[in-house]
Amino acid sequence: MNFQEKFNAFSTIVRKETVRILRIWIQTLIPPGITISLYFLIFGKLVGSQIGDVGGHTYIQFIVPGLVMMSVILNAYNNVVSSFFGAKFGKNIEELLVSPTPAYLIVLGYSIGGVIRGVLVGFIVTLVSLFFTELKLYDAGIVVITVALSALMFSMGGFLNALYAKKFDDVTIIPTFILTPLTYLGGVFYSIKMLPDTWQIISKFNPILYMVNAFRYGFLGVSDIDPLEAIGLLVVGTILLYSISVFLLSRGYGTRT
Repeated sequence: MNFQEKFNAFSTIVRKETVRILRIWIQTLIPPGITISLYFLIFGKLVGSQIGDVGGHTYIQFIVPGLVMMSVILNAYNNVVSSFFGAKFGKNIEELLVSPTPAYLIVLGYSIGGVIRGVLVGFIVTLVSLFFTELKLYDAGIVVITVALSALMFSMGGFLNALYAKKFDDVTIIPTFILTPLTYLGGVFYSIKMLPDTWQIISKFNPILYMVNAFRYGFLGVSDIDPLEAIGLLVVGTILLYSISVFLLSRGYGTRT
């Protein structure tokens, strides 16, 4: 395939994923906004009023970046795992696999679809948060880089989950039993400085902690983790997951075996 043909193949995958997201927007974009509104109301307003300031900011301001990032991560991951596994289950992925489209473009195309949904949901959640508190950008560059890399990394994680999944139950195991607990333990609702020293060390093995804190730094200028260290981890994690996904897909794992 020449460059134009590769670009057409890649853009077609991205366009298909985007149309899918927007066609069922009531399922893909609205529920996260409603769910997060409840978090803002219960944790931000009711519980937060009893907690006081955290890191020089009101509690609701402190948790907003974490909740936005949580929405981005979960929706980017879920979009790719559901879309690619659905294509596997419906056998229409075979049409793509017999085409000359290289594996690295297939992985990237589906992953960009996940990024689009994650970013759209993150934008909606951010708009919802403005009804509950005031937000200011401390470093827009850190915000953009963190949200893009986090969505891309977890989109590729969703692609791997879809490759390994053999039935619909396999699609929900990782988000339910691994991703959600890691998210809640990733500093969304608290600063790890509140924890005993031992638990602070254990928390630093949670990759979501780095994403949440880098994103929080971009909004509030406070973080438990060096933002550059967090971005470095995201770059390494994204490259690693992308390489594994391309390798497995090119070998036909989960699609031909």
